Amino acid sequence: MANVVLEFKVSAGDSEPQSRPVLITGQHNNLQQVSWSQIKGKLQPVVSKEIWQAALSALNPNPTDSCPLYLNYATVAAIPSRVSRHNSPSSAHFVSRLVRSCLPGGNNRCIVMVCERSDVFASSCAMARAFPIFSRRSASSRRTEKKHVTVEFVIVGQDANPLEAAELECLSNAADGVRLSARIVDTPCNEMNTDHFLDEIRAVGNELGITPVIIRGEELKQKGFGGIYGVGKAAEHPPALAVLSHTPDGATQTIAWVGKGIVYDTGGLSIKGKTTMPGMKRDCGGAAAILGAFKATIKQGFKDNLHAVFCLAENSVGPTATRPDDIHTLYSGKSVEINNTDAEGRLVLADGVVYASKDLAADIILDMATLTGAQGISTGKYHAAVMTNSEQWEAAVVRAGRNSGDLAHPLVYCPELHFSEFISAVADMKNSVADRENAQSSCAGLFIASHLGFDWPGVWVHVDIASPVHAGERATGFGVALLMALFGQASDDSMLNQVSPLGATTNVSEDHMERDCKRRRLV
Repeated sequence: MANVVLEFKVSAGDSEPQSRPVLITGQHNNLQQVSWSQIKGKLQPVVSKEIWQAALSALNPNPTDSCPLYLNYATVAAIPSRVSRHNSPSSAHFVSRLVRSCLPGGNNRCIVMVCERSDVFASSCAMARAFPIFSRRSASSRRTEKKHVTVEFVIVGQDANPLEAAELECLSNAADGVRLSARIVDTPCNEMNTDHFLDEIRAVGNELGITPVIIRGEELKQKGFGGIYGVGKAAEHPPALAVLSHTPDGATQTIAWVGKGIVYDTGGLSIKGKTTMPGMKRDCGGAAAILGAFKATIKQGFKDNLHAVFCLAENSVGPTATRPDDIHTLYSGKSVEINNTDAEGRLVLADGVVYASKDLAADIILDMATLTGAQGISTGKYHAAVMTNSEQWEAAVVRAGRNSGDLAHPLVYCPELHFSEFISAVADMKNSVADRENAQSSCAGLFIASHLGFDWPGVWVHVDIASPVHAGERATGFGVALLMALFGQASDDSMLNQVSPLGATTNVSEDHMERDCKRRRLV
């Protein structure tokens, strides 16, 4: 999969399956709406109309099913036609699974995705997840030729017009963003330390014509970033805060995405065990998702100010490592007693969100992180956990998850009941809870929010992606599609406008819109 070139085209063209193996997939009811003339050029002469119709009749998805049409060269596969209210109508997770398991082998292959227009964006991102880039297998390094997978969408339903070139460009950029994020998360720390991550940020900046702002090492300490500096100071490669900023003319609001970029998490002196430390290369998943989403979003055109803030550190062990009982003063000016060095993500994010508020004057701040193992217990392997100071934005994130395939579900937001878990006798707060059975994931988010202040007038959104950031031993690129959809109304791209839950026209007075511009796009 590492050397696969993924292309989205209006038409993949005709070719018999022996020359170009093909997978045709979609919901069973959608597959039945496809006429033989639409797909015969990819199946003939070895597959007849009668074989095609017999295969459709044989499919019985529960939740999925597949049927070979001709040896290992042509397959039709069905995803569920109905899903529960907490799933994506696109069945994005099943699309990824079927592409991985049913796409025939070969150097030049084709996927025909049959779906409604509203499911195109989520389906394309789901397919991108099936083609990870990173590999250090010796056979992969010896193989120089690129494999090509061409994706063609057959649109059914009310708006069945073919995709336009601009829409295909959006799908391509989104898929690239997903694969970029997954590559960074899959890469081990000996190849993706803070130096390397900064190189990735610079590369994206160069492509977009943006020079990143970087605060690093001892400068972090001097400027008061006690969270980022304290977490990363023991590592060989120093911690950093990096910012990519898009500031177009005519912007009416300022948005900041803040990503946790712990390139490796040993747990620090509160060290992880031998079974829980493997896989901690993925602790940079939030920052990786924001980098991939920022690249794709800006390429599609974005009307408002957008800042991507990366909080980068390696939580390492050494003579200068933070100790339990140490007290750090964070960028907010608040002091934190460290009672668990393995609760480090909230420390770096607290610095990041306060920087977004104080230095970038953000109206809307979203932080994304692989923050807590408890997230998987709270919302599971497929749904990110979201908490926010705005009920409307909570609903918007959930809806954006359904539209994009990056599912999300709310956590309890109740600081007056939960924040007492962080009480310290000698500092403003501790960094880890007293009772680990009391809404751990919610409490972790509240720690971040407390540094903004619970009375902060802007919109704050916290997205914990600890479990969805990977499926088995592979990264998913989770978060890229979610961010693109959630903020799609500020995009110049029509497809992102369509999948965004924000932006329905509302009959509010001009004065009210001016007073509350950051909420004006909400449904």
